[in-house]
Amino acid sequence: MASRIAIFVDRADAGRQLAAALPALSREDTVVTALPRGGVPVAAEICAARALPLDLVLVRKIGAPGQPELAIGAVADGDDPVFTINRDVARAFGLSPQQAEDRGRRLLPEIERRRALYLANRRPLDVTGKTVVVVDDGVATGATLIAAIKALRARNPERILVAMPVGPRDLHRQLQGLADEVICLRDLSGIGSVGGAYRRFDQVDDDTVRGILTRFQPAGSEGGDSD
Repeated sequence: MASRIAIFVDRADAGRQLAAALPALSREDTVVTALPRGGVPVAAEICAARALPLDLVLVRKIGAPGQPELAIGAVADGDDPVFTINRDVARAFGLSPQQAEDRGRRLLPEIERRRALYLANRRPLDVTGKTVVVVDDGVATGATLIAAIKALRARNPERILVAMPVGPRDLHRQLQGLADEVICLRDLSGIGSVGGAYRRFDQVDDDTVRGILTRFQPAGSEGGDSD
C-alpha cells in the first residue's frame, strides 16, 4: 500500500489524487460506483478526470447495540439484500449472526428511502462485463465496503477495482478474492480515523449527492427500473 500521501485537503483533493493513481480505463467499459454519501464527492473527481459515468451502491453499516458507530456488519441493497456480518464483533455483543442480520433488515427502509431520494426513476447502470471502480472516502473496518462489493459482484462485472484515499494496512488481505485490484493511497495506521486524513471532512448532504449524480448522469439513463 502506498504511503506517499501525507494528508488530503478535502474529498475533492483526495478524488483528484486517486484519479491520477488509477490505471488506464476504457470510457466505454467502465462505471464508477460510489458509496454515499462521503464517497460521492471523491468519485466525482475521478469521473471528471476520466470522463466516466457515475452510479451508487447503497449500503448501510449495522451498528452495535449501544454503539451505533461500531460496525458489527453491513447490508447492501439489491433484489436480494447482501449482508456482511463480523461474527467476532457480533459475538462480543452477545449477538448471533442471525440476530445481527435481523438488525440489518431494519435498515432496509432507509436504504430504499435513499434510493428514491438520490436516484428517483433513474435506472441502475449496467455493469455486466464491465470494470467497476468502487469508491469511498475511506475505510475503517471494511464491513460496508465488503457488502458493497458482494452486491456488485452479483451483477456480473468483468472486474472490480477498489479505489479509496485511506484505509487499514490489511485492506488488501480483507478484499482478497472479492476485488480484482485495490488502490489505497494512505495507510490508516497512526491516523486514528478516516476523518483524520483530511483537513476538511464536513458532512456531505443529500443535495450535494443529488447534484453530483445529475452532473454525471449518462444520456438515456432516465426512466423506470430496468428489471
